[in-house]
Amino acid sequence: MGHGWEGAVLKLLRAKDFVFTVTGVEQVADHYRRVHFTDGGMLKITGVHPTMWVRLWFDNGGKPHQRGYTLVDPDPESGTFSIEFALHEGPACDWSRKAEEGATIEGTLYGSHFAAPDPLPPRLLVMGDAAALPAINSLLEAVPQVPATVWFETANEADTTLPFRTDPERHDVRFIPRERGGERLVGEVRKAMPDLIDDPAEAYAWITCDTKTTRALSTFARKELGLPKDRVHALGYWRVF
Repeated sequence: MGHGWEGAVLKLLRAKDFVFTVTGVEQVADHYRRVHFTDGGMLKITGVHPTMWVRLWFDNGGKPHQRGYTLVDPDPESGTFSIEFALHEGPACDWSRKAEEGATIEGTLYGSHFAAPDPLPPRLLVMGDAAALPAINSLLEAVPQVPATVWFETANEADTTLPFRTDPERHDVRFIPRERGGERLVGEVRKAMPDLIDDPAEAYAWITCDTKTTRALSTFARKELGLPKDRVHALGYWRVF
């Protein structure tokens, strides 16, 4: 399958292409599916870093369609990793529902990087939802010495049972039902976050919700609370249509 103009641009930027092979599938929850892969030699070439993600290419009515996914449990020695899909409508999730052992999919690695905040904050301030859970888990594991408050937006009650890799002694996870297009999450964060920040210059916010909600929370953190630009990681993981 060709990758269209997006693939051409990535090729010019010297992105690396690989073919991944499915080795197994787990239905983790009603709307959450984990697919296991061999990496086509990727990890030994590229190495591994926290929150590492890859672009997977799907067919969308004969046209290439790419989406970024965080690697779960990447292992360069065995050449394996997993991807977790928060299931909804769309070509990526349709592919994951049908994926079976032996199936292959093309992937491109470009743009993934991670640098721990320096200095480390007294507390991580994390906002996200099911689509962002693999990245949130990876972030928390990357800085195990730092406590965190996690505002986790849920689409349904089952989202509270997803595979969180949190420690109740260090991580305060607050489940916020999705209401009014993310407005409830924004309101809950606006009420609680100021009391968790002593010095905005030392704080660190990781915001990975839908694009609109991410923009609202990032603006609040930077413009109203005064966090420096390099202390706010904000990336919209999906878009409301």
